[in-house]
Parts: sequence; C-alpha cells; structure tokens
Amino acid sequence: MAVMTVREALRAELREWLKDDRVFIIGEDIGYYGSTYGVTAGFLEEYGPEKIRDAPIAEAGIVGVGIGAAMLGMRPIVEIMSVNFSLLAFDQIINHAAKLYYMFGGQMQCPLVLRTTNGWRNLSATHSQAFDTMFAYVPGLKVVAPATPADMKALFRAAMEDPDPVIFIEHTLMYGVKGEVPDDYQAKIGESRLAREGKDVTIVTYSRPVHLCMEVAEKLSKEEGIECEIIDLRTIRPLDMSKALTSFRKTNRAVVVSEEWQSHGVQAEVVARLYEHGFDYVDAPIERVGYVEVPFPYATNLENQVVVTPERIEAAIRKVLE
Repeated sequence: MAVMTVREALRAELREWLKDDRVFIIGEDIGYYGSTYGVTAGFLEEYGPEKIRDAPIAEAGIVGVGIGAAMLGMRPIVEIMSVNFSLLAFDQIINHAAKLYYMFGGQMQCPLVLRTTNGWRNLSATHSQAFDTMFAYVPGLKVVAPATPADMKALFRAAMEDPDPVIFIEHTLMYGVKGEVPDDYQAKIGESRLAREGKDVTIVTYSRPVHLCMEVAEKLSKEEGIECEIIDLRTIRPLDMSKALTSFRKTNRAVVVSEEWQSHGVQAEVVARLYEHGFDYVDAPIERVGYVEVPFPYATNLENQVVVTPERIEAAIRKVLE
C-alpha cells in the first residue's frame, strides 16, 4: 500500500484529472513560481500553459473564469492561494457559482472545484483566518475539508465528479502529513467517518484538528485508560451528523474541536444538532475548542495562546468527564 503525504496525494489525483481534456487549473503562482505550497510544482513544464494557467492577482476574475468555463462544459480547478483572498471573490462564489443551478431552473450546472487553504503560523491578522462556516452557510455550495492523505485524494476525486461547485479546503500545516493511501480507497462528499473508537467521550472534529485529537486520545488512553471516540466530519456541507449522534448516544459526553473562532461557526452548528437530536442522552454540557476570539497576532508566543492546542483539547475532555 502506498504511503503518501497530503501534498503527494493531491498531486497524484490532480495528475489523473489533468489527463481529461476538459480540465485545467487556474490560479496565482501555480505555474512559473511552482505554487506556494508545492502542490502544482513542475506542472507547467509537464502539462503546458493551456492546462496550467497562471493568473494575475484578481481573485474575482479567477473564479469568474472558472464559473464561465464550467457553464460551457469544462471541468475547471480554481486555486485561491489562501482562503483569506477568497473574500475578494465572494460575489462570484456566493451569487454566481452557488446559485446558477437554481437561477436557471436546473438547466445550467457549475461543476467547479475551488481549492484553497486554511492555516496559520506567523501570518498575522489578515492571513490566518478560517471562513469554513461562511462557505458552509450558503445553499448551493458543497464544502470539503479532509484530514488524511487518503481522504484528500478520494474526496478530491469525488469533488471533481460532483455536478455542483465544491469548496475544497486544505490546511497549510498538513501538507507534510503522511498516511496510507489504498489504491481502491473511496470516500463520499457528505459522509463522516469514525476515526477512533472509544467509550468515554465523543470528539467531533475535521481537518487538522483530527490529528491533534488523535494525539490527545492516545495519551489519555495510555496514561489513564480514558477512551475517546473521534468522529471526522470530512465534509461540513452537507453535514453528516449520523456517526456523531450514534457516538454521543453511547458516550453521553462530547467535545467539538475546530480551527475557527468559537462563536457562530461549524462547531456551534454541530453542538446545536447534538443537543437537538441527542438531548435525552446528555450527561454533561458539551464543550467547544476553537480559536480565541481575537484577530490573529503575529508573534509566536501570542499566536500559541490563540490556536487550538492538545492542551486545550485535553482540558475540555477532562471538563466533560468531571
């Protein structure tokens, strides 16, 4: 079985799709510069400028070109270097890509995959944000945020096969994460997975925090016999709560972990659904772990106080088990 990093898994799947005459990639610094995070490094030389299209710094235009191409039968892959830059393209994403199918009564589709990145580390207030919930709030979009190389590859394939616009969120601190990628592995958009079995507390999470939660779970299991069950949502719109609710009805305690400001986000929606559909099983108030609600600082010592850490996750688990 192949072992790949997240970056290698993405590159392998992109290569498969670039064989399709309808597929091209458009974005900033994806060709001559070799891409900011190395995912498309060397692709310009390998596939040429018709398939790998360097774009000027004009996010609304980049997404608009992708939407137009998708409407005409192409399968564009639009890369927005950082999700922070997607703010400049929100009208194209929300008022056009998300609504074309509905506005044209189902006669027009927009099979667009928009790759972008979350992440932080000395990037300061305007380049460290997460807008997962802003995409997930909009009907007509699908929003995927995988955690493992296998899911990254399989869910990118699922995104490319989907007839609707898909926001595909990668985490900048995960590109070097390694994992097994089975040849026949498949995953569906809108289907969560059981990442770790346990009996004492349910942890609901997605993207990079999956790895932090696994680290904490292994530590608590080894040192104190506390067994955490971890549910990886993988997709946040549509949001599959089936495995999270099944687990919560078993453990009666839950912690929701995500890299976003704690209020009004995906974790708020997850907690609401756990209470709504699992209220009779609640043995302790559900805990949340997210970013501290301030603009991101630049200094490392201050940044470490804002982000999600294993220590904060462990404290939340201990609180629901009191």
